[in-house]
Amino acid sequence: MMAAKLLLALLLLLLTLLTGVCPRRPQEKYVRAGEMVALQCPRYRGYDRGDGKLIWTSHTTQEMDLTSNMSSVEQMEMGVLVHGRSLVILNASVNHQGNYSCSQGNASRQFWFKLMVYTTQTREYEEMTTYPMTCYTLESCKLTCPDVNTPSENIRNITINSIIWHKEGVSSPTANYFPSVEENDRGVYTCTRSYLYRGQIYNMTSTVELDVQPSKKNEKSAVITSPHMSDVFPVDLGSTVVIDCQAVVYSEFDEVFWLMDKSFVGRNDSLPVFYKFKQERNAEEIKLTASLVFNKVSKEDVAKTYTCKLESESQPSSFVTITLAQKASSFSLILALSIVIIVVVIVLTVVVGVKFKMDNALFVRDTLASNSSFSDGKSYDAFLMSYKSDTDAGLNEDDRKHLESVLEETFGYSLCRDILPGKAAEEAVLDCVQRSRTVILVPTSSNPGPGAGMLKKIQAVLVKQQTGLVFIKTEATAASRSGSLSEASQLFDKTGNCVTWRGKSSMSSSSSFCKELRSYLPAPQHAVKNTLLPQTATQGDNC
Repeated sequence: MMAAKLLLALLLLLLTLLTGVCPRRPQEKYVRAGEMVALQCPRYRGYDRGDGKLIWTSHTTQEMDLTSNMSSVEQMEMGVLVHGRSLVILNASVNHQGNYSCSQGNASRQFWFKLMVYTTQTREYEEMTTYPMTCYTLESCKLTCPDVNTPSENIRNITINSIIWHKEGVSSPTANYFPSVEENDRGVYTCTRSYLYRGQIYNMTSTVELDVQPSKKNEKSAVITSPHMSDVFPVDLGSTVVIDCQAVVYSEFDEVFWLMDKSFVGRNDSLPVFYKFKQERNAEEIKLTASLVFNKVSKEDVAKTYTCKLESESQPSSFVTITLAQKASSFSLILALSIVIIVVVIVLTVVVGVKFKMDNALFVRDTLASNSSFSDGKSYDAFLMSYKSDTDAGLNEDDRKHLESVLEETFGYSLCRDILPGKAAEEAVLDCVQRSRTVILVPTSSNPGPGAGMLKKIQAVLVKQQTGLVFIKTEATAASRSGSLSEASQLFDKTGNCVTWRGKSSMSSSSSFCKELRSYLPAPQHAVKNTLLPQTATQGDNC
């Protein structure tokens, strides 16, 4: 052992004389023979220059470059694996004991390791590889396998299989979690990590010494009371913002401070971002307040994260992390609200327009017509003339009278009434046709209607006088495919506008039948009467 230390001292002196740079003391690593160990080249200034390839060098039996001059097969023969900043010794033996170094771009900047391989379980090895852990009675406790000298997770073809725990003196595997730890759980535990590489299993063993102490539930602990974890603070750009971090502690040596990303925030109030410190004490506790101050919040400030950290001598450090969020401007809110209102109005307008399209068209037409002084010389708005229905589903007398009265009393149309058949009646019918703006043919099942000759004369008058024609059908007539049509159907079926009567559903003034019928009629030229006929007074809005 003394010879090895003397050799190391001579080697360090030689390196100092040759390079002019005093190398830092090697980092000592301890491993038991037959187990895996990994060396990690740190990313410290001087060892990670970024201007050259990382070189691993073995200074064991003879100096050997493990990176440039060795293939992967040769590395396997030596029992080593080089991957980036990791040097993994798969199965340590006495031949691997010695010094190793890593450098990048400049050989004078090297980081040194001293690997100690133990073939027996010596006291020195136990002291160097045993990690203490403390749990408290009646509390949950989970043993953690030390993450020391383990290979990086990104090394290809090498995977961890499992971690197995054993307690000293117990042959069977032991669980590493205690829901309620007790004093008899105190002892020495070993954890064995198992790695698979190229079909071969390699192990790493670590030791944890568990100490069980009385419960600390009644002990007071330092704690950050505000802000809460992951709080978001809305801010206005350019404004001054103060965020208080408050903690309750019980020791003069406890401290609260701020970090911006991973850098310390200073206390110089001339800085754009700084923090102020205040301390208040009473008989039992000390209240610490670290106020993070932004002189003028910038976009760069909003993009960062801020951490309030509590360092305590009696417990592990605790912290809370917050972020800033830019407030939406009032103009943006007004604009967004205006857009929503406009969209809602447009949607409602379209819906109302589609649903009440016919009502709106009739209202506009009737309003314009009432303000117009135009006259076409006609005495009546419409003439209701019966025709023989080709089915038994025509309008009965009550339906016909009801239709007449509603057109007159509800909508204000002036009607020339139908005339009974006869010679004098023929002249009266032609007179009504000539003096009316529109002829409405109403199907009836009882009225025989005018003959074929009379219908032809009426058709001629309609063409000559350019009088409108509305041809009312029934559902039975519209569905008929027999070909045995009435004389009226044969003459007027394809020359006039057709409207289908659907029985009781067509009697309401708001029914599609009434709306469609009115759309084919001209606007009424006379005002609506103020009184209803006796037979329609109780029906109101029926059509």
